Amino acid sequence: MARVVMKFGGTSVGSIERIRHVAGLVRAEREAGNEVAVLVSAMAGDTDRLVALVKEAGEHNPHLPMREYDAVVSSGEQVSSGLLALTLNASGMAARSWTGWQIPIHTTEVHGKARITDIPASALIHALTDGEVAVITGFQGVGPDGAITTLGRGGTDTSAVAIAAAIKADRCDIYTDVDGVYTTDPRIVQKAHKLDKISYEEMLEMASLGAKVLQTRSVEMAMIHRVPLRVLSSFYELGTENGGTLVCDEDEIVETQVVSGITYSRDEARVNLLQIEDKPGVASAIFGLLADANINVDMIVQNVSRSATQTNMTFTVPESELEKTLSVLTSNQDGIGYGSLSSDNNVVKVSVVGVGMRSHAGTAKTMFQALAEKGINIQVIATSEIKISVLIDEEYTELALRTLHTAYGLDAPLE
Repeated sequence: MARVVMKFGGTSVGSIERIRHVAGLVRAEREAGNEVAVLVSAMAGDTDRLVALVKEAGEHNPHLPMREYDAVVSSGEQVSSGLLALTLNASGMAARSWTGWQIPIHTTEVHGKARITDIPASALIHALTDGEVAVITGFQGVGPDGAITTLGRGGTDTSAVAIAAAIKADRCDIYTDVDGVYTTDPRIVQKAHKLDKISYEEMLEMASLGAKVLQTRSVEMAMIHRVPLRVLSSFYELGTENGGTLVCDEDEIVETQVVSGITYSRDEARVNLLQIEDKPGVASAIFGLLADANINVDMIVQNVSRSATQTNMTFTVPESELEKTLSVLTSNQDGIGYGSLSSDNNVVKVSVVGVGMRSHAGTAKTMFQALAEKGINIQVIATSEIKISVLIDEEYTELALRTLHTAYGLDAPLE
């Protein structure tokens, strides 16, 4: 007997018909002899509807109480968990719904983006060993003051992995609208193929670099607690094969490619600061101001200016934060001491990821040469031990992905 956590997103529980299908998947796990805990998101569209209601109710309040925001928005998951528990009971399975505060999932007090601190799981484990299916609200927990908190974007993935770690589950299955992790976006590259396995580190890099299959915090938590993750489709027919992709330790993967996947992110904007006085502390002054404004800076390049006493700085920020970035820099021009400021949001970050890069030379050469042969200019470069990212003009996104997918031998899957 295994202990399994199953997570279903909003589209998977978007209607009673789909909830019945989910109940069938849960039944299959129980009939295989497994103990099952299920994490559910709000039904598709419910969270957006609740957020809109909160904004409408508080439109004349410049300081919206986030405590009440969480109280309202978290109710979507309570609906879907209750409906699934009802459906399971109607089909003859013992099941009950659990809210975040009933388990309890303890979090920090930061409403809207709380972080999990502890999960005392004895009551939950007792229910599972008694043969009951636990249907748990994702995305929510309880703060130090007893108030409901929410975990922010992708919170149900994070909840699922945290619960899996707390109950020492054998695996955590993330059911979504895709059937696994692909070498790149199959909507753009027809030769993209599903990976049977991928390492935690590779998945963490891919998630942080634009791949939307898993949320970054959930992968990070799975890696820390060594929770095996499986990504698979919730829309397959019962009784058919649905292997998905296993996210696991690197040493569980027998044969690896130098590059496992290629990702891209359109939510990028490039900022150029020219003619900055070249002196100690200038970078600290620039990026300290942006940090104080909660602006996340990604790729950074410092260039030599025409003047021996000046330097130029290029960096990227999320496109959604470009206006705020320019405002901060403009209002502090005298303090920073730069000559001119420019920006461009028609850019995309393309990244190649693979643990094989640690032991293989020439990965960067392959990337740069392949892009050069297609006439694609690289604006900024950033690297880590298992990834290389480049910033290019957005119009070359599809060409770059197809070119790199071929250059790294990903067009044909491993036999």
